[in-house]
Amino acid sequence: MPLELLKDATAPKAGTTYPLHWRGRLYAIVGLVLLLGVVVLVTSAIGSTDIPLSTLCQVLLAKLPLIDVKPTWAISVETIFFDIRLPRLLLAGLVGAALAVAGVTYQGLFRNPLADPYLIGVAQGAALGAVVGFLLPTSWQAASVPLLAFAGALLAVMVVYSIARVGKTLPMTTLILAGVALGAFLAAITSYLMIASGEKLHGIIFWLLGTFSLTSWWQVTMVIPYVLVGTIIIWLHARPLNVMQLDEEQAQQLGMNVEQIKLILLVAATLITAAAVCFCGIIGFVGIIIPHAVRLIWGPDHRFLLPLSTLAGASFLILADTAARTLLAPTEIPVGVITAFLGAPFFLYLLRQKKRAVF
Repeated sequence: MPLELLKDATAPKAGTTYPLHWRGRLYAIVGLVLLLGVVVLVTSAIGSTDIPLSTLCQVLLAKLPLIDVKPTWAISVETIFFDIRLPRLLLAGLVGAALAVAGVTYQGLFRNPLADPYLIGVAQGAALGAVVGFLLPTSWQAASVPLLAFAGALLAVMVVYSIARVGKTLPMTTLILAGVALGAFLAAITSYLMIASGEKLHGIIFWLLGTFSLTSWWQVTMVIPYVLVGTIIIWLHARPLNVMQLDEEQAQQLGMNVEQIKLILLVAATLITAAAVCFCGIIGFVGIIIPHAVRLIWGPDHRFLLPLSTLAGASFLILADTAARTLLAPTEIPVGVITAFLGAPFFLYLLRQKKRAVF
């Protein structure tokens, strides 16, 4: 019986047409890796000052050892690429990957296709922390806003977890309800502070809608360790996530320590989400649309769903940020607006084309 249950945990429902063979999904992973590289290269060339792709390739080759490329470009080209565009693209890719992986994790844990990375108070806690940072003296804002946003996100989830925990168990329904209640309370405090913020309101609203406009290399280096470690931990728990699509009692019969796995996954998903939003603000829709799109195309097996969502999320948010900074240049659109515009129609198209159950 346990072996049958384990096999059923990753089996598709009748009538599905997923490319179930592992080789097809590996090809998809390789394809998305190549796509991500192309997206980074092409979007690096697009901006207020366009850089020809041939020049961009020469700039990159010149930085490689044992390759001698004579500079035929202005020094400003290297400054634009290495100091402005590349860190911004890398941060957008990291954030997109983190939100997509966190979305897959929450949807798997709660067995709910509507779950997203902000379900249990991360967004509301980060927003409150960021608003408090904006209200501090201007000279402190550069460091205080991301730090307080990160701390606010983690503290909010810690409070929700402590409220929802019953003895040694963590009921998922109670966790969601606690997250909704605390999120509403924190949102009320945030709204009050925004009303009282005066001339700082515009900057607060722009941050809350998501922006990569002030990205620098130190932000990228701060986010990488959290996203990398958290993502690896979640990837290593892909098979337990598959089994947890059964009910918890059946998962325990298979020898899983369900409560321990839930705690590990919640901590990892919360950590990468908090790291993702602390510098760029609350970017919605990525944690829902990317897992759904990948699941509809390649199936629900988390062993492939997680890496595919990681790559797709990174490419998606890089493209969304490129649209945000170029469509109305020199005015910049909040990237959260772009993700909603791009994500909703694409998701509706997939639903219409596939017409099958998400899980």
